[in-house]
Amino acid sequence: MNEQKKIAVAGATGSQGGGVVDAILADPEQRFAVRALTRDPASPAARALAARGVEVVQADFADEPSVVAALTGVDGAFLVTNFWAHGSAARELAEIATLARAAAASGVGHVVWSTLEDTRDLLPLEDPRMPVLQDHYNVPHFDAKGEGNAFFAAAGVPTTYLNTAFFFQNLAASAMGARREDDGVLTLTLPLEDGKRMSAVDVSDIGRTAFAILAAGDEYIGRTVGLAGDHLTGAEYASVLSDVLGEPVRFRSIAYDDARRSGAPGSDEFGNMFQYYGDFDAEFTGARDLTSLRKIVPGLKDFRTWAQENVALLTAE
Repeated sequence: MNEQKKIAVAGATGSQGGGVVDAILADPEQRFAVRALTRDPASPAARALAARGVEVVQADFADEPSVVAALTGVDGAFLVTNFWAHGSAARELAEIATLARAAAASGVGHVVWSTLEDTRDLLPLEDPRMPVLQDHYNVPHFDAKGEGNAFFAAAGVPTTYLNTAFFFQNLAASAMGARREDDGVLTLTLPLEDGKRMSAVDVSDIGRTAFAILAAGDEYIGRTVGLAGDHLTGAEYASVLSDVLGEPVRFRSIAYDDARRSGAPGSDEFGNMFQYYGDFDAEFTGARDLTSLRKIVPGLKDFRTWAQENVALLTAE
């Protein structure tokens, strides 16, 4: 028997990395073994991975030697950073640079890097339509990842750039999903202009896509894969929710400026993000061809399928 190739998974105790672990372990052919990277191997989530037969190693993105050690001896890697753990684009860029250098130093044969578009490619900072954030960015959690793509290329790391999208999970009732208003009607309220589409994906399908890319060998090295499970307008998201929940769900569009002024954590960033979705609908959705994606990942979920499987998330506030 051939020895299993080993895949290192960053963020293995989180949603994206956890999905990659699940996809690898579910492979009927058992082509890969998993090495999970985590800051704290003693955490309950890390211990749960170890109980599933996953090798768990310590790696801190602020400690480059630990990342080099964690990536040494693996054949491939899924790498992701978590902007929301700190909210700093500068810190995220430093983490990405560490990952790229470590992947090069340890000789990883194929990295799938979970990234996003740099919005400044379409919207220069001089454009007055949205405020500049953190001195250099339109949407920091997009732009830092997009800027960080160059680190992998400069380091000579064989990389597939996996451009993700808004998560269906963000439309759970406990997050940004439909809420029952004073008149008793469930209402989905988003800063998304009427008629504009928003690409979104089941976060678990990020893992399934990364697995498919790694399982394909060298086919996707050097390529960008734009990922989504659906492209729907706000009214269409509400219509699906209405069908699934069995009661009317209306969509209410709010202005980008109102979203930015809401005072919620990250509201200015979310307002800019939704404006980017709206102003560049054709470019963002156009970079995510659903037919082609379903050839890579058969069974990639659309929003209706995800919603039907997650009614509890859509109703429990």
